[in-house]
Amino acid sequence: MKDDTERQLVIGGMHCAACAARVERAINAVPGVSGQVSFALETARITLSPGAAGIEAVIQAIERAGYSAKLAAEDAARQARADRARDMTALARLFWLSAFFTAPLVAQMLIGGHELIPRALQWLLATPVQFIAGARFYRGAWHAIKGGGANMDVLIALGTTMAWGLSTAVWLTGQHTQHVYFEASAAIITLVLMGKWLEARAKSRTTDAIEALAALAPATALVERDGKMIEVPLAEITRGMVFFVPAGSSVPVDGEVLSGASSIDESMLTGESLPRPKGPGDKVFAGTLNAQGLLKCRATGVGQGTLLAGILRMVESAQASRAPVQRLADRVSAVFVPVVCVIALATFAVGGAFTGDWQHALINAVAVLVIACPCALGLATPTAIIVGTGRGAQNGILIKNAESLELARNIQVLAIDKTGTLTEGRPSLTDIIPLQDITDAEALTIAASLEQGSTHPLASAMLDAAQHRALALRPLDALTTRPGEGLIGEVGGQAYTLGAPQPEALPAGLLEPLYAQGKTLMVLSSSAAPLALFACKDTLREGAPAAIARLKSAGIKVVMLTGDNPATAAAIAREAGIDEFRAGLLPEDKSRAIAAMKQPGAVVAMAGDGINDAPALAAADVSFALGTGSDAALGAADITLAQPDLARVADAIALSRATFTKIRQNLFFAFFYNVLGIPLAMFGWLNPVVAGAAMALSSVSVVSNSLMLRRWQPGGYQRR
Repeated sequence: MKDDTERQLVIGGMHCAACAARVERAINAVPGVSGQVSFALETARITLSPGAAGIEAVIQAIERAGYSAKLAAEDAARQARADRARDMTALARLFWLSAFFTAPLVAQMLIGGHELIPRALQWLLATPVQFIAGARFYRGAWHAIKGGGANMDVLIALGTTMAWGLSTAVWLTGQHTQHVYFEASAAIITLVLMGKWLEARAKSRTTDAIEALAALAPATALVERDGKMIEVPLAEITRGMVFFVPAGSSVPVDGEVLSGASSIDESMLTGESLPRPKGPGDKVFAGTLNAQGLLKCRATGVGQGTLLAGILRMVESAQASRAPVQRLADRVSAVFVPVVCVIALATFAVGGAFTGDWQHALINAVAVLVIACPCALGLATPTAIIVGTGRGAQNGILIKNAESLELARNIQVLAIDKTGTLTEGRPSLTDIIPLQDITDAEALTIAASLEQGSTHPLASAMLDAAQHRALALRPLDALTTRPGEGLIGEVGGQAYTLGAPQPEALPAGLLEPLYAQGKTLMVLSSSAAPLALFACKDTLREGAPAAIARLKSAGIKVVMLTGDNPATAAAIAREAGIDEFRAGLLPEDKSRAIAAMKQPGAVVAMAGDGINDAPALAAADVSFALGTGSDAALGAADITLAQPDLARVADAIALSRATFTKIRQNLFFAFFYNVLGIPLAMFGWLNPVVAGAAMALSSVSVVSNSLMLRRWQPGGYQRR
């Protein structure tokens, strides 16, 4: 609902996917509040309905569940970097402290004996590891149990305490024939800490792309005061203020060029490598780089109102969202820890009863507890989505949510609007054919007068032609617009219509040659008869045929939808390499065409400008808005492309397929790891220390696999 309020919280104390699930349940238990928690990002996106409890109640609910929460600052990315750096430093200190005390115990084991170090000294070495370095696991386990659940901390605390407690009891009772396992408890904690440290370092790299975008905007802006140019903090710039952008500097806020000429490198926002020329009247965007001359600009968007800030919000929202494929992992994570505890208990009871060696059975149970870590399962999907959406943003592909990203990989049919999507959207008037006793200038004057105020590309063509001929437009007394049909209005007290030609009212053979050239035709008529025929020609976008061929080679059926005449549509489709088109469609007809394509169960996408094609975009399973500027970047389409280039649609689909290839690999690794590891531990074929090492590295391997997406480049393709 539009009246709902959204907030973002930074969550502390989550150590696995079960923690994230518990925080999410606590949030959603607050009346009028819904939330979604990202374990990978350590954030929660909160929606407060009208009349709901305040955000303070949500924070209290999270704290009662055993975790910390605070509102994300406006510079959330910078805050997140600082928090991660602090956490990594703390983890590193704990790891090295633990490693210092654990090293002699592990060295003793590797040399080949358990008794090279006196048991009393082993106890002295293992105890600080267990209760100082391992204190975080006890705290996490206590909070989880107090909150009515269990998480990874419960498994680690329970397993290592059993190993340490058994060893202590054996030492204190003087049972010299029994083994002690101080090295196992200490090594497990050390290895888990190492794994969490490496995981934190790897996770920090998953957000490199979005953090690089966040760092684009400079901290200051150059303004003129008392005849001097001075730097002021960015917070002092308000809409309407005049600022300057010297050569080699980044644009501080969104603005409009007042004077000067230069070229701007917008690759960080659009993925387009070639700089764009800028002059008076052109738009500039925060974070882009001025390559040449000095520009004088007026601020049009500041703070959270800039294009860059909007892109960051969109990407952060997508990264925090949950893909449908993650639901299975969430369901497994919700019951994973309790099930593992039951398996460990059964391993101890059954193993001890059958063999009579209760000490060995207990160690097998410890191995089960240690090997079973839900972290890899919880990280499999979100880390790939974070890297994929961040890489997309770097290349001008802005993805609204993870569900759209997942759907895009399965697109079977892509419907494409013609004007402004397949073509440049800037048609020019090529022919004026009088049909009555009227001059070209008179006919164009009336037609352009009817088109005053219209933003349709054909209206722009008529108005540009009138301006080029220096024709004076006449006052428009009344105007009615009929979408897909044309205009009815009064100019100088006379009623006129301007719209699609009716062949039966025109000379035979007049229209066909013009349609065959791919031209769009309009007829100016009075109440008596047609007065003049206008022909406009739009240019196919450069690279459109190559993009269509690329989509078709990937097994995607491309269909052009247009309101233009079938003959004109056929000419454009032939030029673009499109085999199927539907012409003469009104906006509502396009949405019905999309619905018809979906009937056999196909995943249907629509690519358009996001405005005139709104009904069709809404009807599609996945919608692509092509364009430039803030309207495109902040539009409501599922995937917004910063460049009006069909190749970007192919890139977005390729990115979706690459991302979900990584997700499938990650889920396979995570499930396979536990399916293989738990039985090995149950039957005593897995040493607890080896189990600890495997568990520690499992999450690191999943995150590292996701990080390989950073090498993805636009232009390639990957089949389903």
